[in-house]
Amino acid sequence: MELFKEKIAELFRKHEELVTRKNVAVEDGNGIFTRYKYPVVTAAHTPVFWRYDLDEKSNPYLVERIGINAAMNSGAIKWNGKYLLMVRVEGADRKSFFAVAESPNGVDNFRFWDYPVTMPENVVPATNIYDMRLTAHEDGWIYGIFCAERHDDGAPAGDLSSATATAAIARTRDLKNWERLPDLKSKSQQRNVVLHPEFVDGKYALYTRPQDGFIDAGSGGGIGWTLVDDMTRAEVKEETIIDRRYYHTIKEVKNGEGPHPIKTPKGWLHLAHGVRGCAAGLRYVLYMYMTSLEDPTRLIASPAGAFMVPEGEERLGDVSNVLFTNGWIADEDGKVFIYYASSDTRMHVATSTVDKLVDYCMNTPEDGLRSSASVETLKKLIDKNLKIMINR
Repeated sequence: MELFKEKIAELFRKHEELVTRKNVAVEDGNGIFTRYKYPVVTAAHTPVFWRYDLDEKSNPYLVERIGINAAMNSGAIKWNGKYLLMVRVEGADRKSFFAVAESPNGVDNFRFWDYPVTMPENVVPATNIYDMRLTAHEDGWIYGIFCAERHDDGAPAGDLSSATATAAIARTRDLKNWERLPDLKSKSQQRNVVLHPEFVDGKYALYTRPQDGFIDAGSGGGIGWTLVDDMTRAEVKEETIIDRRYYHTIKEVKNGEGPHPIKTPKGWLHLAHGVRGCAAGLRYVLYMYMTSLEDPTRLIASPAGAFMVPEGEERLGDVSNVLFTNGWIADEDGKVFIYYASSDTRMHVATSTVDKLVDYCMNTPEDGLRSSASVETLKKLIDKNLKIMINR
């Protein structure tokens, strides 16, 4: 009995040590953002009482009864002065669910709420749900849009891998009690759907990502935009591509909106992911762009290349060579907390400011889409800098 209690105490001690570990900024960055040394949320951050049966009679060997595989792809929101992540927690059974992790400062001390989110089922239950984007809309609701995955019943007999993806929609007032709305109706499969935080022409605006299949974008041209009259009966009727895919770029295979954009005096600031194929498989990186305040469908800035790529241990995990984001928080003082997952395994944070990110978008050259154009862009900067160096 005493040994059992000691083992439990040690489990809680190690967990508390992990959760309360102070994070450290990594200063040798690129001037745009600052990475942090430690992941902010991992599978090990989930509560001990989620994973272990603490009753000696039913668990005499004190083994994990419910394994947690990963904590990743988290929505984010500032709520009652705290930094909240809507974490995609994946169990050892490969089923994902949502759980809120809360921090007082946004960079460490993330602690899960006692219970995961109880998300009501749709009329057609989903096998798996994941990757929620959170939007506090001007209508007063907080909306969560996430992927609902189901087996493709049209697949050949014995094919247990083919799946379909729809954009599931729920809303809440307190992040604890959720009302499930009908899935987004669309002619194509939809993943990475994000709700714009303001009404546009009196309607709700959605960023979409039409795709022909569960994995392949196919004829889907990039990040789309659609207006809907009613979120309780949301349907894609007309869809405009606002950020296209291009050959031989970081988004040639597919791209998708991350969190909802941040409103700035110079335009809407967007964070997205881009995917390209390489010898190691699909490589996911993050990139940025901006759209007009007057017309959110109009692209006004599109820096070339990746904003952030996986580095070091970020490159290793369940699905290696991947960065993914669906959550960021802009504080009142202009500081931005960028929450991103690495290799479908763990959550990290990087910090920047609205001003820096706008400067990055507005003043970084666009992709000329050819090697010769890249060289000419580089030569212009070299010419400018050599003149400055000579005149010093």
